[in-house]
Amino acid sequence: MTTHSLAADTPLATIRANIAQSEKIAGRPTGATTLIAISKTKPVEAIEDLIAQGQKVFGENRVQEAEAKFPELRARYPDLELHMVGQLQSNKADDAVALFDVIHSLDRMSLAKALAAAMTKAGRQVPCFIQVNIGEEEQKGGCALPDLPQFLEQVRALGLPVVGLMAVPPADVEPSPYFALLAKLARDHGLDQLSMGMSGDYETAVRIGATHVRIGSALFGAR
Repeated sequence: MTTHSLAADTPLATIRANIAQSEKIAGRPTGATTLIAISKTKPVEAIEDLIAQGQKVFGENRVQEAEAKFPELRARYPDLELHMVGQLQSNKADDAVALFDVIHSLDRMSLAKALAAAMTKAGRQVPCFIQVNIGEEEQKGGCALPDLPQFLEQVRALGLPVVGLMAVPPADVEPSPYFALLAKLARDHGLDQLSMGMSGDYETAVRIGATHVRIGSALFGAR
């Protein structure tokens, strides 16, 4: 381990400490939350800097950008884990299944069918989160709240490995009620993983039960 990786004043160290403190406040086990470093638009050098500090889990929002960066990185660092956190086009399902370890943006049947076919063809099961349009915002992707029970039933019937729910609350409002609603929906449907919380609200998300937080700017700086 390098001296750099031991530094206590890096953004990564600060965020990890904040997550641990939020877990403690909520009475959750230390380490219950996975920190996903959102590396979209960031060069390989910036990603390697975080790897040197011990970060192994990264998120990208475009298949093409991930394909340009991560095969080479994984050749050097085989224990990296890569999450798809952006909207996914159905025609990219094969590529996504080949490249990503987890998909956070399953939100419609056309994509579910494409992913199911891709996983069957590849012989590889990739855990999926259903993205929920938790604030019922027209401009955002995600399964509509009233449609979630039926959509989840249909997705499970396809054999997709659904592990949890993901959401992005509306901007510039208190996120707690939205996180709490997502947590309730997950419990109601027998799902135990929650992908929620970003740079501005991850501590709140962890206190409400997030198992995965997606942090970009607080780690890498403003885009």
